[in-house]
Amino acid sequence: MPQFFIDRPIFAWVIALLIILGGGIALSRLPTDSYPVVAPPQVIISASYPGANASTVESTVTKVIEQDLTGINNLLYFTAQSSYGQSQIILTFSTGTNPN
Repeated sequence: MPQFFIDRPIFAWVIALLIILGGGIALSRLPTDSYPVVAPPQVIISASYPGANASTVESTVTKVIEQDLTGINNLLYFTAQSSYGQSQIILTFSTGTNPN
């Protein structure tokens, strides 16, 4: 097969140009997304209170932390979950915010 293209260099060039042209047409028709999906930055706060039930953890740990979170710059929302001996708060910031 290589000998076929060696003997016909013009034919080989035409095939190569058709492949390049087809690639250019395919590239120009690729869909682009103006607004890509970007997940906002999040910070997870975990605290433990060994031996405490969920309502005790909520009132003594989770609520105290939630009160300190109000007024943080670029904070969109936060969710809190209290369970037996554990508290977890997930803070979600606006896109482009450095959570550090």
